[in-house]
Amino acid sequence: MNSRSTRRTLLLLGVASAVAATVAESAARPCVARPLPETLSPAVAPSRGVKLKPVSYWTSVFEQSWDYQSATAQPMSRSEDSQDHYDLAYTLDGNVAMFRATGTTRYLDRALTYVENVVNASSPSAALPRSTFQDRYRGWGSSKSGQGGDEVPLYESYYWRYATQLLVAMRQDTKVYADAAYRARYERLLSFAEVDIFEKWFTRGAAETIYRERTHMAAHWALIALHLSQLTGDATRRARYRQVLTTIGAEIRNQMTRNPVEPTAYFWSDVWGSTRRPGQDVGHGNGVMAYVVEARDRSTTWNSADMTAFGSLLTKVIWPGGTTYREFVDGTGSDNGWIADGFVKLGRYDPNIQHRLESYQVVNDQFAANMALNAKILRA
Repeated sequence: MNSRSTRRTLLLLGVASAVAATVAESAARPCVARPLPETLSPAVAPSRGVKLKPVSYWTSVFEQSWDYQSATAQPMSRSEDSQDHYDLAYTLDGNVAMFRATGTTRYLDRALTYVENVVNASSPSAALPRSTFQDRYRGWGSSKSGQGGDEVPLYESYYWRYATQLLVAMRQDTKVYADAAYRARYERLLSFAEVDIFEKWFTRGAAETIYRERTHMAAHWALIALHLSQLTGDATRRARYRQVLTTIGAEIRNQMTRNPVEPTAYFWSDVWGSTRRPGQDVGHGNGVMAYVVEARDRSTTWNSADMTAFGSLLTKVIWPGGTTYREFVDGTGSDNGWIADGFVKLGRYDPNIQHRLESYQVVNDQFAANMALNAKILRA
């Protein structure tokens, strides 16, 4: 079983009691500069009679795995192996989403601890004996999955897309940003993200490490670039982030075609320039969706028609009904129904999709947290 499958299994086990108890534009444009928006996309009117579960409901589901989450996530956050950080990304996203949904610093504090632990576990590349880079930047090696102790850009981008999203959430919360203690922690993590994550991999060779060979891998960097472009105080860095964001965003958008089994839905391949079926697998497609929804909310690259097409993909192709979950975006194959890392976030645009997601059977803490955030955005 690979690390993603293991992580999904652990999350599902951790919230088994919750499931039992509750039976989850056209061309690219530059990013919007600061000040950051206080609200997200406006909601679509729900069908008559639809009553959505409130934020409090999903908060209670999330809370049922609170102790289990800490017991499993804390050791991963202290690990010096970056694959553990990759696996930690789901829990980090859940806590960031809960903070965004509720404003409760309980979730912020836990997310901050995870990110600070990861930073504290880093070492200069030159001190990592099996690193092929041996430079001044800080990072982590990985000895898992055949990496041989080298530094792995995929693992770092997978985690830091949500670590940088935490920083955006802190910047948007006026009370948190005005708090001297939180502000100091924010500034330290922002500096690390700018230098020891983005600058490091861009300098080492952006063609190989940032402009990746698969859509979902590049999407992780687009999301990081989106976040950092909103936060940086350096004009030169901002220009570079925007360059990466617009380039990857345009490439991903150009991948989108009409779905072969549902004309109202999108289809795309994870291979650049390809339109061959079965296309992107749903599991990795979550990474594309995680980027798309945040880019849409910041008015870059994607528009409301795009989100309608992605929503149709989710509800008519990937999940046609019941407990039937497809493996690929052309509606073929069978999968375990894991959409918590990306596709669930489409519920924030349409109450009818959110209502349908309330009957989803594959519920974990990340799913519950993003359903809470969806509910908050729709209510607003």
